[in-house]
Amino acid sequence: MERYTVLVADDEKEIRDAIEIYLKNDGLGVIKASDGQEAINLLESESIHLLLLDIMMPNVDGLTATLKIREQQNIPIIMLSAKSEDTDKIIGLQMGADDYVTKPFNPLELVARVKSQLRRYTSLGNYPQEQDVIDIRGLTLDNKAKEVKVDGESVKLTPIEYKIVELLMKNAGQVFSINDIYERVWKEPSYNAENTVAVHIRKIREKIEIDPKNPRYLKVVWGIGYKMEK
Repeated sequence: MERYTVLVADDEKEIRDAIEIYLKNDGLGVIKASDGQEAINLLESESIHLLLLDIMMPNVDGLTATLKIREQQNIPIIMLSAKSEDTDKIIGLQMGADDYVTKPFNPLELVARVKSQLRRYTSLGNYPQEQDVIDIRGLTLDNKAKEVKVDGESVKLTPIEYKIVELLMKNAGQVFSINDIYERVWKEPSYNAENTVAVHIRKIREKIEIDPKNPRYLKVVWGIGYKMEK
């Protein structure tokens, strides 16, 4: 299972580090987060196959993070908690968690639970395969070559422009606000990002659209944001 990566979200560094050691010893990749919001952000930017989420974390707790993640993804989630009451377990499972482990836990049992969830989800085909090439009516994005083409002709994009196109094409049909685009592409909090994003969108349209004023691919959803037409 060395090709799979687990996101470990816990506000206690010692626990994150300990879990990392056991998972890596079993051939799994590990990414770590200290709270629920960081976990959500990493899930958007990294290729992650399972989450270990502590319930009690600052900023955004594990239960809230699970609710937000379930709006978008069906990735396996195992909850960690120092509480052993059945009510906490039930709440976690009702909010979308797949399993529940109580602290202090047996590390070997935790690893076994992780591997079990990975086997179950991969065997059911729930993981979307990373597409090497995405094509939307002649607009093509090649993930390996990091290249965009329109009707077979290569389009020269800056790294930021490429990342915006990649985000929108991978999520074709989904509307992203200006703040969403900025935070996902620039990897920093959005502050007065309207002009910055708008300039990049305009430049992208000039490069990929036959008629930038009547775009075929990159559409504006007035008052909300932008999307790549399916």
